[in-house]
Amino acid sequence: MKKLSSVFIFLFSVLTTLQAQKVKEHGLMLEDYEYPYPVSFYHFNAQQHEYKMAYMYIQPKNDNGKTVTLLHGKNFNGAYWETTIDALTKEGFNVLVPDQMGFGKSSKPEYFQYTFQQLAENTKGLIDSLGIKKTTILGHSMGGMLATRFSLMYPDVTKNLVLVNPIGLEDWKLKVPYQSVNDWYKNEIGKTYEDIKSYQKESYYAGEWNEDYAKWAKLLAGWTINKDYDRIAWNAALTYDMVFTQPVVYEFSEISVPTLLIIGTRDRTALGKNLVSKEVKAGMGLYDQLGKTTQKKIPNAKLVEIPNTGHLPHIEVFEKFIHPLLDYLKK
Repeated sequence: MKKLSSVFIFLFSVLTTLQAQKVKEHGLMLEDYEYPYPVSFYHFNAQQHEYKMAYMYIQPKNDNGKTVTLLHGKNFNGAYWETTIDALTKEGFNVLVPDQMGFGKSSKPEYFQYTFQQLAENTKGLIDSLGIKKTTILGHSMGGMLATRFSLMYPDVTKNLVLVNPIGLEDWKLKVPYQSVNDWYKNEIGKTYEDIKSYQKESYYAGEWNEDYAKWAKLLAGWTINKDYDRIAWNAALTYDMVFTQPVVYEFSEISVPTLLIIGTRDRTALGKNLVSKEVKAGMGLYDQLGKTTQKKIPNAKLVEIPNTGHLPHIEVFEKFIHPLLDYLKK
């Protein structure tokens, strides 16, 4: 029995070492993680508390007078826009890249009512503080839901709306049993790198899994071994609740600004797929259909489909993503 116990302890030690080699611990505000461009902070008051919003604002020497604001997805932060920033600034665009509340280097509140309206208001405050009068609003994944809400609230500030594999193109409440914030928290608190990787592979985030995707999964996993992970997990649970309970799909017809949809058609991202039957699951997150359906709902929207591409076109097939984007922005 002692021998078996020793073997178990040894194997556990090996597995723990391998996990540690794979994942590096990160601080609550990613203090130890360097972004591709200098980070500044916008300080503001919301819900009777002071918060700060991290952002990168890149102004090229060959300024063409136009600004693009890039909004990240739920499992990411502004740093994953690096190649997009490089390409846009090369063409003379000013680029604003915020980390939303609860994400990246921005505040992780203990108590906060997350709404897309609140995040849009925060983002508008940042834009105003920089003296930007009009900007293209580009949102990926959850950022697409936020970008949609922003364009509905602030059409005079929104020059164009660009949605890159946005979530929220369907109402998951119609198919998925309700999950409380506590439920989302319990699901989040036990996550490991392998769990994150498995979810992203199942949703076809990527083609063949490689370091281009793994680096972002490892960044998330680096929080799971932080002593303050309960705070991060709680914020993640609150934003899951926001995404699940605040659909924008019913308001696409109200969008009044020029809109471009860039859709990787292999994507199968959908919130709550693990909570439904195989039959229901098979009908969720079908981006090869959702892109076309959404284009019909948004007045005068343009659709660019990228075949055999998953949830991250700007990482998986950058050239196929950036060329139609630049063509659209230069018109």
